[in-house]
Amino acid sequence: MAVIFIAAWLIGFYSGNFLSYEVDGSFKGDVIILHKNIATTIIFLLVVRIFWRYTHPAPELPDTMSPRMKTLAHAGHLALYFMLIALPVTGCLYSWSLGYPAPVLYLFNLPALISENPAVTAIVKPLHIWLSWAVGLLLVGHIFAALKHHFIDKDHVLNSMTRQSKSSKK
Repeated sequence: MAVIFIAAWLIGFYSGNFLSYEVDGSFKGDVIILHKNIATTIIFLLVVRIFWRYTHPAPELPDTMSPRMKTLAHAGHLALYFMLIALPVTGCLYSWSLGYPAPVLYLFNLPALISENPAVTAIVKPLHIWLSWAVGLLLVGHIFAALKHHFIDKDHVLNSMTRQSKSSKK
């Protein structure tokens, strides 16, 4: 799921910051459609992920972590889950408010919950952009924290994230 989320984020970042309809024409539209088709799958995967988390609790954080660091880790994970919900929802609202569909893997479109509405666009466009910048910073922080655990603290946190057992570290 992380790979899909990061791919959707990178494609959205690229299309939003480096392409323009004036210069790139329909290519920008094609990239945005690709972004939507990947990003909308997150909504479905999130349902599976929440069920998985409910039935398979997260591994315990190492005892070497201070209570404050454990609290920050939990807050960071809650923020990531919030972003996994907020970005696809604001993206769909943004698309629908402009009168465009929200396609899923080029197979079907999500039913539009709102009709074309410039007033909604004025709210969800900047919200989607600001959330995307925030999640970019959150992901960078998450990656740095995982690498710190692996290379500096030398604990099992990164291995538990990548599902490597302690026996595979031989």
